[in-house]
Amino acid sequence: MRFVLNIIWLVLAGIPLALAYAVAGLICFVLIITIPWGIASWRIAGYVLWPFGRTVVRRGDAGVASTLGNIIWFLVAGIWLAIGHVVSAAALAVTIIGIPLAYAELKIIPITLAPLGREVVRSDRAFAVYGSTVRV
Repeated sequence: MRFVLNIIWLVLAGIPLALAYAVAGLICFVLIITIPWGIASWRIAGYVLWPFGRTVVRRGDAGVASTLGNIIWFLVAGIWLAIGHVVSAAALAVTIIGIPLAYAELKIIPITLAPLGREVVRSDRAFAVYGSTVRV
């Protein structure tokens, strides 16, 4: 079922979202000082291509620099990205088929709000490694 949902997601939302995050990452790489956000943007781009069967977990080695970077990201881009994902989720939830896609859209919001210090892992690996308390 995850495969089918990922294919539908890829066609309806995944490719445009991934391209947008990839372009944003390239811009961050060109500006040099924003390279950490470029890496995070590419991580999000990979996640939005194939979200079903994967989840986001906090990295244990993330420290103060990640927190400060996330605050800057939140103020500059995170809140606007989250609003865009909520609006898109509302549009997807109009149809029965779109409800799981709307859920995936909402599942992306935590990493778009604070991408630094996060890791995208397979859902079964997250449960095996982090137990039942997967933190997003």
